[in-house]
Amino acid sequence: MTTPTPLPSANQPLTPANAEPSRGSALARWLPIVAWLPAYQRGWLKDDVVAGLGLTALLVPQGMAYAQLAGLPPITGLYTSIMCLVAYAVFGPSRVLVLGPDSSLGPMIAASILPLVASGGDPGKAVLLASVQSVLVGVFMVGAGVAKLGFVADLLSKPTMVGYMNGLALTILVGQVRKLAGFSIEADGLLAEIAATWDKIVAGKTNLWALGIGLGALVLIKLLQKVLPKLPAVLVAVIAGILASTWLDLPAKGVKVVGELPQGFPPLTLPIVSVGEIGLLVAGALGITLVALADTISTATAYARRTGQPVDGNQEMVGIGAANVLAGFFQGFAVSTSGSRTAVAFKAGARSQITGLVGAVAILVLLVVAPNLLAALPIPVLGAIVVVAAFSLAEIPATRRLWSQRRMEFWLSIAATLAVAVLGVLPGIGVAVALSILNVFRRSWWPYQAVLGREKGTNPGYFDLAENPRAGSMPGLTIFRFDAPIFFANARTFADQVLRLADADPRPELDPRRRRTDLRHRHHRRRHARGVGRRSADPRGAAGLRRAQRAGAGQDRRLRDAPRAGAIPLLHDAQQGRQGLPGAVRHALARRGAARPCGCPSTHPCGCPSTHPCGCPSTHPCGCLGTHAGGCLGTHAGTRLRLRCERQARALTWPT
Repeated sequence: MTTPTPLPSANQPLTPANAEPSRGSALARWLPIVAWLPAYQRGWLKDDVVAGLGLTALLVPQGMAYAQLAGLPPITGLYTSIMCLVAYAVFGPSRVLVLGPDSSLGPMIAASILPLVASGGDPGKAVLLASVQSVLVGVFMVGAGVAKLGFVADLLSKPTMVGYMNGLALTILVGQVRKLAGFSIEADGLLAEIAATWDKIVAGKTNLWALGIGLGALVLIKLLQKVLPKLPAVLVAVIAGILASTWLDLPAKGVKVVGELPQGFPPLTLPIVSVGEIGLLVAGALGITLVALADTISTATAYARRTGQPVDGNQEMVGIGAANVLAGFFQGFAVSTSGSRTAVAFKAGARSQITGLVGAVAILVLLVVAPNLLAALPIPVLGAIVVVAAFSLAEIPATRRLWSQRRMEFWLSIAATLAVAVLGVLPGIGVAVALSILNVFRRSWWPYQAVLGREKGTNPGYFDLAENPRAGSMPGLTIFRFDAPIFFANARTFADQVLRLADADPRPELDPRRRRTDLRHRHHRRRHARGVGRRSADPRGAAGLRRAQRAGAGQDRRLRDAPRAGAIPLLHDAQQGRQGLPGAVRHALARRGAARPCGCPSTHPCGCPSTHPCGCPSTHPCGCLGTHAGGCLGTHAGTRLRLRCERQARALTWPT
């Protein structure tokens, strides 16, 4: 009787034993569903269905709200959610990531399409432009994935990304005030929008019913998220808004509602625009691609650490690109991964992309069976949902950490925030990329520099003296850390800092006993230089020297038989330098000529004819008659006059 294979725990990816057999094929490489669907087990279906239905409660209201954030009809958010979930289930490599309309992309889409749509123009024109841009984003994503350009996401550094998200959150908050207050404005840019909103409020244009229902939904969502985090707070707010709209007859009081939604499947369209409109759409698509790529890689990496599944950044781009292309052909707009929706699916126990397919089918059933179920939903409730998303986008804790850790990174973040606020969303992403690249040059040109020291006590290691006040420098020793490779731009900075530290730190005092030893050695060197006591420097004496020379002469026959190319090289024909050499060496010199003025087979570059102060019979300052690194034929430092072996003699080479 065989034991059945146990099911993996919740959120655990398919194991290599049952998910990787077909991964080697080219089809499974580009269509991951071919690899994981045959290995899918029936026991996982219950968890995926429950997680998918719970995800639908978040997909519907957020999709509609983010569609309005992008300046599009709410129904396009539902179309987009259906198509992107289906496409990523086929092409996406991750088991838990959830795609859909994103709050960070909504302002970028609006900044691209609204200038091309006249004031109060046809919403159908806006939908067409957004669909074309979605297809462009998909083409850029797929091309980057095929070309393995996932590293492009690194163009947005963490400080500038924090600043960009803060500016984006500020832009979203200001843009949703008019929806919460129940009026509309015409303004271009954040500062102009703030001024126009303030003028409307001062003029008394605020609809108190709309403001009350919007603030009530906002408070309800935040309260439920804090008190009952497992409860779908957004869905509860949507149901409460529909009930309040029906009971209080809010449309009669001037509160805008979603209205009737089109019934049936998303329509297949071929988005085509004029050549004059394509330029701004391409610029916006590039910015959306960069932001979506950075967001996707960070989210995929975070959940890969939890599930143990490797991150395939290039295939992630292919999956998101396919989702954008499919959404663009069904009146959708650009999408990205959603951290909030992925967290909901992950906590609900999602095991595969079946969760996303269940969510797509549930939305489709809603559109076919009961499209008017959301007709009474107030627009201020959708505005409250977007405001909650804007609060989640703001990186206030990260900004505080930048202030406490690195002030320069903090000011880069503030510069990115101001660029988004003053220049707009699309120019802001360009400024953020430029600041990231300049920050790389700055950190290489003027890197962080520190003087290290030891901390008194049992804590081992070296610490930055500026950051650890308990650490102290060691007397007579300065450890300088330069946090960058040295090249032409920072070489002068490195040299200046080293010289400054050398001037600031006094020269260490030597131990008295060592100082006396150094003085004695210096005295002997001076005596040798004057020629005093040369004979006595050799402990073997003259007799020992002659015996060593006779012992070395026994190598004559083997050296004469050595090959011409492998024996001792040719030295300079200096007769004075050949005196006192063994017969074998003299024979080699006479046989091959000379190449150095000193006459000894050495590699020392000076080659000057002199007598070594130690008293050995040599004409080279180093005192050796052979190789300087060992195996010498002289008496340098008392070394016995000999040749190590014939093999070593043949291996010796000297530059001519």
